[in-house]
Amino acid sequence: MTRWSFARFWGVVVKEFLQLKRERITFAMILGIPIVQLLLFGYAINTDPKNLPTAVIAADSSEFTRSFIASMKTSGYFDIVAELRDEEAGRTALARGDVQFVLSIPADFTRRLLRGERPALLLEADATDPSAVGAAVGSIQQLVRSVVAKDLKGPLAQLAMDGPPFEVRTHRLYNPEGITQRNIVPGLMGIILTMTMVMMTGLAITRERERGTMENLLSTPVYPVEVMTGKIVPYIFIGLIQATIILLAALFLFGVPVAGSVIMLYVVILVFVAANLTVGITLSSLAQNQLQAMQLTFFFFLPAILLSGFMFPFRGMPEWAQAIGQLLPMTYFNRLSRGILLKGNAFPELWPDLWPLLVFTAVVMTIAVRTYRKTLD
Repeated sequence: MTRWSFARFWGVVVKEFLQLKRERITFAMILGIPIVQLLLFGYAINTDPKNLPTAVIAADSSEFTRSFIASMKTSGYFDIVAELRDEEAGRTALARGDVQFVLSIPADFTRRLLRGERPALLLEADATDPSAVGAAVGSIQQLVRSVVAKDLKGPLAQLAMDGPPFEVRTHRLYNPEGITQRNIVPGLMGIILTMTMVMMTGLAITRERERGTMENLLSTPVYPVEVMTGKIVPYIFIGLIQATIILLAALFLFGVPVAGSVIMLYVVILVFVAANLTVGITLSSLAQNQLQAMQLTFFFFLPAILLSGFMFPFRGMPEWAQAIGQLLPMTYFNRLSRGILLKGNAFPELWPDLWPLLVFTAVVMTIAVRTYRKTLD
């Protein structure tokens, strides 16, 4: 029996280090993935979002209403970004995702307050993601008490003798019961499509290269853009089939409503699938083998989960994390799918999040074609 040799053992160790040195992408992933995970989980993840954009419809302006709005600002949860003219404008802003809250102050609020009639303010919240608005809504009663303690003094103190002299009625729109599945399942559809589409096309060119069929493909009179689009089209149909299965499960298993157009939803899914397929084919062009392609796929997939608003409130992340999230197709798909399924959004409300997906697809496809041309030299 051959005895164990330290020299042979050390030779294998040195060989593996040399292999890692040659595969720079693999070595970069070994170092990069832990760093990215640390930064994302340590700094970007926040389950208690602050400074949520809020609009005000102020039909009455008095020291009491101004004091309440000032208390909202100082609470840290509300960021007053606009003053709207009517309820229709408020609903449009909520549907488009421009604001998270709309505060409506009725025209006779101050008069009824001074008469002791206990008037009400209306706070409408975009509750598609219950975790994004829960803490802010929970702080409202404390704001009422702070306004009462500050402004209702002297002769006005008797207005608060039998309880709060006014109330804030909160309406959670689009997901009033706060059912988590209604928020998670539309985003989960995007996660599944991202994982499968990027992974399958991420292996497309590297598989050809490792099987030795790439040379045959390069010898044919096929242009790079024809190769790329030809490899993408079959997976588009696979993506649509997957989306259909997920939608049926969402309807019959999880009770997710479909408030908007199913046709518009499939248009969005089609664009999103195409965007992810272009990412996959680009990573496949950059990778030298299937292992590198898988590593690059994971490197793209991780931010898509954490920075898109799927697991954690998007507005709870710091600005630098939101800027990265704005570069990811998953971020826009979350807004689009939830907007169609839960809000019933139509094309005018969807377009601000749809055109970035189209631009992303065109830009990444261009990068894929140019990368492929470099491999032809």
